This record gives sequence, C-alpha cells and structure tokens, in this order.
Amino acid sequence: MPVLDRFDMTGRTAVVTGSTRGLGRAFATALAEAGANVVVVGRDADAAATVEAELGALGADVLTVLADVTRREDVERLLAAAVDRFGRVDVLVNNAGACIHKPALDVTDEEWHEVMSVNVDGLWIASQVFGRHMIERGGGSIVNVGSMSGAIVNRPQWQPAYNASKVAVHHLTRSLAAEWAPMHVRVNAIAPGYMRTDMAPVDAPEFHRHWIEDTPQQRAGEPDELGPAMVFLASDASSFVTGSVLTIDGGYTVF
Repeated sequence: MPVLDRFDMTGRTAVVTGSTRGLGRAFATALAEAGANVVVVGRDADAAATVEAELGALGADVLTVLADVTRREDVERLLAAAVDRFGRVDVLVNNAGACIHKPALDVTDEEWHEVMSVNVDGLWIASQVFGRHMIERGGGSIVNVGSMSGAIVNRPQWQPAYNASKVAVHHLTRSLAAEWAPMHVRVNAIAPGYMRTDMAPVDAPEFHRHWIEDTPQQRAGEPDELGPAMVFLASDASSFVTGSVLTIDGGYTVF
C-alpha cells in the first residue's frame, strides 16, 4: 500500500469526545479532512451545531450526539447512535477534559472529583463501552488525549488534580493497549504541551516566562498542529503502534 494511502480514513467512523471546541474541534476537523465520518460529542448544542456545519462543509458525514462522558448511560446511548447511523465505530478519541489551577491545599473535594470524573472516569467508561464494541467487531483504534503534565509538574500555576489525572490517562493507555492488542484494538495517547485554546491563556504575560521561554521552540502550539498526529494514530499508518504516548510540546519536556 502506498504510504499516503495508510493515512486515508475514508469509510471509517471516528467518535471524538469534547469536540465542540479547542483541541477536540481540531481533532474532528483533521479526521474529517482524512475522509472519516465523524461523531461530534459535547454538551453545548449551539457549539456542536457550529462544528457539525464546519465538518459538513469539508464533505464529511457528521452526526452530533449531546452527551456527558461521565454518565455510562450517555456513553451507551452515544455508541448506539453512532452504530445506528454508520454501522460501526472504528476510532474513539477520548478528548473531553477538565482542569483547575489551584495550590494543593486549596483544592476542594468537589474540584478534585470534577477533574478526575471527566479526565479519568469518563475516559475509562468510554474506553470500556467502545472497546467492547471494537473487540466484538474485530478491531479498532482508541486515541487518548493525555498531556505533558503527565510527565512534569507545570509552573508557575499549580494543578495537582490535572497532573495526577493525566498520569492515570497515560498508564491506563498502556494497560488497555497490552490487554487488547491480541483482539486487534490499538490504544495510544498524545501528550500535548501548551496549546493556544480557550482553556490555556498562552499570551498572558504572567505565564510567558515559564510557558513560552522554557519551550525550546519559543512559542505555544496551534491546535491544528496536533491533527496530523491524531490521524496517524487513528489510521493504518500506525498499524504497529500501540501503548505509546506521543509527546507534542515544542520540546518543553526535554529540559
């Protein structure tokens, strides 16, 4: 097979959680551009409609499902809707996430559970529900969105819950990859650095010293720079890759 054909997602269906904004929106766009059918997942109906229109303009077949990934019944309904529309799901992108910037002694139980519920529990539920479907139909690819925060402690902001949650994401990725490899389900993750999104004030002066100057490329990343890596891990281009965490951070973690 010619090398570029391995990246072709035509005829495949990708479910992208948290795809109504930020990185998830970029992932959904990249997969649509590669030819995939895309299921847009989020909780904001207006934002979802905007993304659906954008992807439709690219020629993609798009389905929107409003769902909360921390609720198993919502995730089961999401799978059912995707299968009803497209017949099967080939790719799951676990992108939905939450972050709270607070020193450890100031984090409340509710805030800790909020971050863990979305970043770890939601990812676990979706992986289990869609993983079962993929195993039953003979294979698939799950791509988890971790973070360089799973390998470092960020500064100057403190974010202990987020950091701990992303360590869990990375190691759960490896655990599921090892268990499901014989069933032809690959599980990988990407670990972005500081990216220009609504959740990351990369242009704020108070963060420039540590976020930008400490990055060897001396800049923040743009969401669409993650798209090619997502297509790589979702497609046959990475057919012998599983259990990997691909760091995309402009070199931040090399220091």
